[in-house]
Amino acid sequence: MINTPSFLEDHISQIPALQLLQNMGYEYLRPSEVYLERKGKLSNVLLEGVLQKQLKRINQIKHKGVEHEFSEDNIQAAMRALKDIPFDGLIRTNEKVFDLLSLGKSLEQTIKGDTKSFSVQYIDWQYPKNNVFHVAEEFEVECSKSQQLRRPDIVLFVNGIPVTVIECKRPDFKEPLEQAVSQQIRNQSEDYIPRLFVYSQLLLAVTKNQTSYGTTGTPAPFWAQWRERNDNSTDLSPLINKPLSGEQKTRLFSDRYSYVREYFEDLEQEPRAITEQDRGIYDLCRPERLLELVYKFIVFDAGEKKIARYQQYFAVQNALERIKREDDAGRRTGGVIWHTQGSGKSLTMVMLAKSLSLD
Repeated sequence: MINTPSFLEDHISQIPALQLLQNMGYEYLRPSEVYLERKGKLSNVLLEGVLQKQLKRINQIKHKGVEHEFSEDNIQAAMRALKDIPFDGLIRTNEKVFDLLSLGKSLEQTIKGDTKSFSVQYIDWQYPKNNVFHVAEEFEVECSKSQQLRRPDIVLFVNGIPVTVIECKRPDFKEPLEQAVSQQIRNQSEDYIPRLFVYSQLLLAVTKNQTSYGTTGTPAPFWAQWRERNDNSTDLSPLINKPLSGEQKTRLFSDRYSYVREYFEDLEQEPRAITEQDRGIYDLCRPERLLELVYKFIVFDAGEKKIARYQQYFAVQNALERIKREDDAGRRTGGVIWHTQGSGKSLTMVMLAKSLSLD
């Protein structure tokens, strides 16, 4: 007889999320692996081993038609630049990190007697497949003013950098989504784990039936729901119903989830319906979409960090399609984006300008 896990366990939300994320291209890291990648320091939120390998892999110096690797000293300097940013308030520090991730770090290197500055990129924004994506659950972080630990449910890493934090809540809670948002906001405060959130770009609160998202510093009233322009169920359904490989299952169920492996394997016998949690995670966190949202659809405005709402995102996408389209005479046609008062017209235009400059 299968030992059915209690519906009241929070990880009944977490395991489907971890299964979907792996099928979307994230590699699951066991807690012991995460600990090693962090050099055994619970105050350190970067996966330094992953970051170091990726900085070497995605960065090359092109000099007089020949490619050269960055020196080990420069790789270490790039890591220190990202790791050792002094904390100067959550949003100000987060903006400095965002600039580093977006623009890279300029470092001098001498090649055949010629010394010049070259840019080290932390993320390959142009070619998402050049990056590596990891997921960890119950990510332990030491509080800034004590040795107490906080454990965000799920953290997503790009090249070892924690860019997304997800809080999962069971649906029988009173106002579960509001509780997840509140927990995200609490964990960003100075007494908790702001060091994690100086790197975060996208934050999610999820339950089986609801999903909400924001970014670092987003006040609770401004967390929003995402809606896709077109129904993507035909893409999503195969992902949620694709069984993990034997190796993936061994990794996922080898630690605290071991007692529910049989239960979840039994669920694979019948197709599972798509939940709002599945939609939110797929719509916002699949690697290509995540990188696009971070790179092109985040702005800092008068000391506040803002991420596009779905209306702004698709308005910009439509505008870009129109701008690139030419008639038979080579002319581009104009267009109108209809806004209501207070819908973020100025931010939409900033995001459009940003997308045009980065394309």
